[in-house]
Amino acid sequence: MSTTIAPTTILETPPQTPAGFPTWFSDLQQQAWTQFVNTPMPTRKDENWRFGNLKQLDFEGYCDETSSQIEYHIPELPEGVVCLPLEQALQTHGDLVREHFMQRETRLGSAKFAALHKARVKTGLFVYVPDGIRVEQPIEVSHVLAGDAAASFPHTLVITGKNAEVSVLDRFSSANDSDAGLCVAFNDLIVGDGSKLTYCAIQELNPASRMIQVNATTVGRDAHAVAFTLNTGAQWARNESVSRLDAEGAHSDMLSCSISADTQQYDQRTYQHHAAPHTNSDLLYKNTLYGTSKTIFSGLILVDQGAHYTDAYQTCRNLMMEDTAESNSMPGLEINADQVKCSHGSTSASISDEEIFYLRARGIPPRQARQLIANGFSVEAVERIRNKRLEEVVLAAVDRKFLAIG
Repeated sequence: MSTTIAPTTILETPPQTPAGFPTWFSDLQQQAWTQFVNTPMPTRKDENWRFGNLKQLDFEGYCDETSSQIEYHIPELPEGVVCLPLEQALQTHGDLVREHFMQRETRLGSAKFAALHKARVKTGLFVYVPDGIRVEQPIEVSHVLAGDAAASFPHTLVITGKNAEVSVLDRFSSANDSDAGLCVAFNDLIVGDGSKLTYCAIQELNPASRMIQVNATTVGRDAHAVAFTLNTGAQWARNESVSRLDAEGAHSDMLSCSISADTQQYDQRTYQHHAAPHTNSDLLYKNTLYGTSKTIFSGLILVDQGAHYTDAYQTCRNLMMEDTAESNSMPGLEINADQVKCSHGSTSASISDEEIFYLRARGIPPRQARQLIANGFSVEAVERIRNKRLEEVVLAAVDRKFLAIG
């Protein structure tokens, strides 16, 4: 007589930390589970969920994934660089993981789901680059979600010492076009003094799946962080990105490109936190919308008391390819210091008849002309990654989306 073991449902069953993980991490997961259970679900009254689709937060019936895959593409690394699956890093570099793992408060609305991620995470990527080391080629990770009603909780933790440089690419996709999966991903990016860290996430899940991605970036003195997100897949995706500039000379580029079609919905929330004087941040989000798709952008620039001479920009641009699409943009500023230069803005527009006429006069059919213009609209954000390999991968994913739209 055989016994069938029921899958572990993510909302009802407490987490089981894998054997071999340190005790402190097991305790952390149990605490996170308690926090998840006790934290109320978002409501319409929550400002961070304004215009959001709360129906997409029904994760009933999802189970911990059993057949999803994670693949690492690691270039030749200089001596001293540590690049490991998160589960190995917990055993060999536990103190470093413990110091930086999910230390920042999740402040853009998904605290409940960040707690769920912390409680259920079992896999991911850990990168540590010591002082003065430069990693030439990007470290690439592919997360493939498989199984109907499967839930995955990948985590990326990247830490640089002083005057180091590294780039990391996370790719999220589905094993097939039909299984309705859920991915709740989190990344911690800690950029040491004088360092540069470039992070890129490409989301190409199938149209039946959903995703929540939370980014927490901390930028040190005279350091530079670049965080880019591309959304082309999933039925619904929620992106929350926080960049905290902790010391003088810190710089952060927050970039995104989203191409939505049919009934897809992309919900984007950002927070540029200037906690020190003489810091700089620049945000550029570009959304291209087809069909009855919908995008939401809500961004805040916060300048702390004493963070004088802050220089911060925030721009969201929406290209409406059809009248049935919907975009909502809510940029904001909160300034508590002097001698600052901050600006924000948002635009929504369609392609003008003059642009189409110009291309038609050169023998390009109207539909192809519209696609060319939309493609060019996306390129501006991609070019600001300033990493040839990452730009090539992103542009290939952009081309796949436009080809699918037809």
